[in-house]
Amino acid sequence: MFKRKKSYSLEGIDKGHHQVTYRGVPCVKCPFDYVMYQMILSEIQPDLLIEIGTNKGGSALYMADLMENMGKGKIHTIDITDEAPDLVKSHPRISTFHEGWDAYDLNLASGYETIMVIEDSSHYYQNTLQAISKFAPLVTKGSYLIVEDGIIDDLDRKKTYRGGPVKAIEEFLPKHPEFSIDLKWVNFFGESATFNTKGFLKKR
Repeated sequence: MFKRKKSYSLEGIDKGHHQVTYRGVPCVKCPFDYVMYQMILSEIQPDLLIEIGTNKGGSALYMADLMENMGKGKIHTIDITDEAPDLVKSHPRISTFHEGWDAYDLNLASGYETIMVIEDSSHYYQNTLQAISKFAPLVTKGSYLIVEDGIIDDLDRKKTYRGGPVKAIEEFLPKHPEFSIDLKWVNFFGESATFNTKGFLKKR
């Protein structure tokens, strides 16, 4: 059996994921999660993907290109700043919103058959809980509400984020029994080998 000394760490992976780009645009997502996202999109075939937290727009661009290959789907990507390049904003499948998730009109999601939501904004506990509580009703049966960056706990940054996403998830789930953690994705590459610890929430 092939064996070698481990020469990587969670901190090193975290540092590296901040340097990931797609088509030259910063992505800031774990590569493991990018692999799983393309599988989830292929499986769910969402008509609308709402991304809370655009940042530079690399992840929206990546998923919009996947949707282009599938021949269906729109992305509403939301942030409080406008830092995405024209390559992102000009994509025919992407609509950008710059007034924050709390200003997003849920009626904009009406008329879509299959809706998926990704929460990837500030990662602060209270903000995360409020955001997922607002958007959870939009998620259609069999689709996902994905809460990013629960890995904060393992990186010992929970205090910095006042509890962080995992605390928000653990408070959210008892009040929303229609959602459950899908371990298929959480443990796809090994136990909790994802930055979205406990964060793949499937709606039954």
